[in-house]
Amino acid sequence: MRGATLVSLPAFMAGVIAASLNIYALSAGADFGGGIWDLLATGPRRDKQRTLIADAIGPIWEANHVWMILVVVLLFTAFPPAFALLMTILHVPITLMLFGIVLRGSSFTFRSYDSRRDVVQRRWGRIFAIASTATPLLLGCIIGTIATGVLRSTQVELDAAYVQVYVRPWLRPFPVGVGVLALALFSFLAAVYLTVEAKEDALREDFRTRALLASVAVAAIALLDLVLARSSAPLVWSELTEGSVATLLRAGAALAALGAMVGLWRRNYAAARIAAIIEVSFVVWGWALGQFPYLVPPDVTIDGAAAPSLTLRLLAIALFVGLVLLAPSLRYLYRVFKKTAG
Repeated sequence: MRGATLVSLPAFMAGVIAASLNIYALSAGADFGGGIWDLLATGPRRDKQRTLIADAIGPIWEANHVWMILVVVLLFTAFPPAFALLMTILHVPITLMLFGIVLRGSSFTFRSYDSRRDVVQRRWGRIFAIASTATPLLLGCIIGTIATGVLRSTQVELDAAYVQVYVRPWLRPFPVGVGVLALALFSFLAAVYLTVEAKEDALREDFRTRALLASVAVAAIALLDLVLARSSAPLVWSELTEGSVATLLRAGAALAALGAMVGLWRRNYAAARIAAIIEVSFVVWGWALGQFPYLVPPDVTIDGAAAPSLTLRLLAIALFVGLVLLAPSLRYLYRVFKKTAG
C-alpha cells in the first residue's frame, strides 16, 4: 500500500467509487453479458434463449446504471483533477462507451415494442448485440489504461498528434486485454445468472455449458493480462504478486472461480451464482487496491486530488441521505418487477 492510510475521508470516497463499480459490474455487467449471449444464441432453443435473456434484464436494466452515474458524480465532486484528466485524455473511449449504453438501451426498447416483422427485429437485435459487446470492451480498456500509468496532464500540453495523445494510450495490448477480460467476466456472470433464472431444464443446460466455457475463458485471459501487467502496469503487477494482500486477493479469486466451476459442474446453480459474484468482486477490488493510493497513476493520488474537506463532508452527508432513499427504492423495484417477470 506504499505507506498510505486507508482511514481518511478521501480514501473513503475512493472506496465508495470502487464499491459502486463493483455493484455496477455485478448488475449492469451481467446485463451486458446477456446481450452477448443474445448475439450468440444458437440451436433449436435460440428464440427461447433470447426470450429468457429479455425477461431477465428487461424489468430492471435502467436502474442498474444508477451505479455508473454515482461513480461519475463522485469523481467530479470529490476528485476534480482526476475527473478532468480522465475526461480529457480518455474522451474518445468514454464517449463511445456512453453511445454504447444509449444504443443498447434504446435498441432493446425498440425491439420490444416495434413491429414484430423479422427484418425489424433483426435490425434492433443486431444493434443491441453490438452495443452490448462494445460497451464492456471499452469500459475495460478505460480501466486498463488507467492502470498502465501512462496518463499525465503534461500529455495535453505537448505539441503531439491527436492520435498519439488521445487514441494510442487505450489501444495498447494491456488495456485491450483488460477490455476482453471485462467482456468474458460479464458473459460468465450473465450465463451463471441465467442458469438460475431458467425454468426449463434444457435452457438451464444451455447456459450451464456457456457459463463453463466462459469461466475457462476468464481464467485464460486473466493469466494473459497478469503477464502483460508486468511490463505495462507495474503498480498492479507488484500489488498482485507481492505481500499478504496480494496473496489474499489471488487466493480469494482462485477459490471463488473454482467454487463457481464446481457449482456449475454439480448443477448447484445457487452456489455457483454466489461464487461467481465473489470472483468478480475480487477482480474489481484487486484492481482498485492494486493501484492504491493512486487514482490515476503515476501522478494523481487520492489525497492529492481530493476536494476540500468541507466538500467531502457535505458529499458524505448527501451519500448517506441518498443511500437511505435509494436502498429501499431499489429493493422495492427488484421485488415488484422481478416478481412480475417471474
